[in-house]
Amino acid sequence: MCGIVGYIGHRNAYDIVIKGLKLLEYRGYDSAGITLLDNKTYLYKKKGKVSDLEESIKDLPKGGTLGMGHTRWATHGEPNDTNAHPHQSQNGKFIVVHNGIIENYADLKKTLLEKDYSFKSETDTEVFANLLEYFYLQGNMSAEETVRMALSRVVGAYGLVILCADEQDKIITARKGSPLVIGIGQGEYFVASDATPIVEYTKSVIYLNDDDVAVISRDGLQLKTIKSSQSIQPHIQEVDLNIGELDKGGYDHFMLKEIHEQPRSIADTFRGRILPDCSDISLGGLHEVWPKINNARRIIIVACGTSWHAGLVGEYLFEEYARIPVEVEYGSEFRYRNPIIYPDDVVIAISQSGETADTLAAIRIAKAQGALVLGICNVVGSSIPRETHAGVYTHAGPEIGVASTKAFTAQVTILTMMALKLASNRGTISQDKYRMAIKELTIIPEKIERALGSNEYIQYVSEKLKDSTNSIYLGRGYLYPVALEGALKLKEISYIHAEGYPAAEMKHGPIALIDEQMPVVVVATKDSSYEKIVSNIQEVKARKGIIIAIVTEGDTIIKNMAQYVIEVPETAEFLSPILSVIPLQLLSYYIAVMRGSNVDQPRNLAKSVTVE
Repeated sequence: MCGIVGYIGHRNAYDIVIKGLKLLEYRGYDSAGITLLDNKTYLYKKKGKVSDLEESIKDLPKGGTLGMGHTRWATHGEPNDTNAHPHQSQNGKFIVVHNGIIENYADLKKTLLEKDYSFKSETDTEVFANLLEYFYLQGNMSAEETVRMALSRVVGAYGLVILCADEQDKIITARKGSPLVIGIGQGEYFVASDATPIVEYTKSVIYLNDDDVAVISRDGLQLKTIKSSQSIQPHIQEVDLNIGELDKGGYDHFMLKEIHEQPRSIADTFRGRILPDCSDISLGGLHEVWPKINNARRIIIVACGTSWHAGLVGEYLFEEYARIPVEVEYGSEFRYRNPIIYPDDVVIAISQSGETADTLAAIRIAKAQGALVLGICNVVGSSIPRETHAGVYTHAGPEIGVASTKAFTAQVTILTMMALKLASNRGTISQDKYRMAIKELTIIPEKIERALGSNEYIQYVSEKLKDSTNSIYLGRGYLYPVALEGALKLKEISYIHAEGYPAAEMKHGPIALIDEQMPVVVVATKDSSYEKIVSNIQEVKARKGIIIAIVTEGDTIIKNMAQYVIEVPETAEFLSPILSVIPLQLLSYYIAVMRGSNVDQPRNLAKSVTVE
């Protein structure tokens, strides 16, 4: 949540920071602000998007080769000009941008009020700016020493970039629980919440660890910790990201581009991990831990949002093929209910960003209790791969649209490979069936291409449904998580209330809602539950519900029952979630476009939930 960009070097800082904020706007878009140091301080803030900030300051001074900016997703204080970042201390000594939550800000604020400090905003960040200034003015300390002292009094999570008016040749950054990346150029440095604003200028980056403090000048970088002034050697990595991946590629929205990228992103996810003859799966990131996975008592999957839905698909996969009991937990619930974890449990944490705060907290709990913890994530160098014992990257490429699409199918692809490989290791699947399953997975990308061919008809269906206020999504077995995911996509970007249910549960309450105004989306491809879900559709039809069915090509039974039928190619039952979710993604996209919603940046949402 929230996007941070900083720059120090020889270029015009404004140009780099404003461009970086646009690339990070998917992280937050309630308000934006920028600070430039050029012998004097320029600070500009505006409610709304980065473009609103840009327009409001087009005729104002924007010089200097040092600056930072922020695009906000509000936590403390409503979105307005005053609460926007950057925040300046009372006497102008410190300027701060911040991603995270300072949990003890109220106590700190009370203390500062007693010291005659006043506050303009409702934010926890302004409290920290004034705390810095208070310590700085009390003693003979440098800005760096002040930052380290102030952070020792802070409780919470933060990614901080700090400027001091008295030391205009430095940027100070600090991280605890909220990501920050430093890019290293030739005589210049870049700071950002993730690597997307950096890759145009350099591929050499440092991912800050928790409790790191970096002091950056034009001459170099010193990495320290909150508790120690001793310099430590930074670990410089090459970021695997191309600037060409960060534009819309001719599509109207990033979400539509990312939906259409799924044949490639899924192929990239299994490429190099499936042997050419489809005889085996090799997941290098798990090589050393397979013995413990093979003998697991149970598997616990922790995730949030769309990743949780992918985890539900994983539960079906692991239990059916590897015959190991699985529990799927919301990270936010798992971390607060004192879970029972055994040393022979395997915990799988799933996150697109690798920075989801609740999932990270769940990882730490599981590690503390001795479980083997594995990660599935999309962002190289993020926190989850660094905090888990082992894991697998999805290789979906950057996902900019806030509503996740290709990340979901890539996560399910990884879970499918893990489940099949584990089943092979444990002898719970025959080698013939194993090979056939792998082969079926390799042809999923071309089947998704065919499913995307329904684009025009899905637009027609969307036109009929765009004015609905509620909807129900139904599925059984492997398709129940798909129903949940389809409902979530519709809620996220079109703001239509939607709920997903196991189809048989409709009779236990939701059927009372069905009338001639209620759209019911039924995921009903040919599988072992087909006859049962046909009966559920009959129940909806008897109550005059509007039926939109996702079916296997050539289906004639449901076609004669539903008002709208969207076909997908036939595939193996265990792969049906990857294929059947495609029309649901397109349906939500086109309905949102027709309703005039901001598809890539839906209200109140941010791409990465890095705070509780």
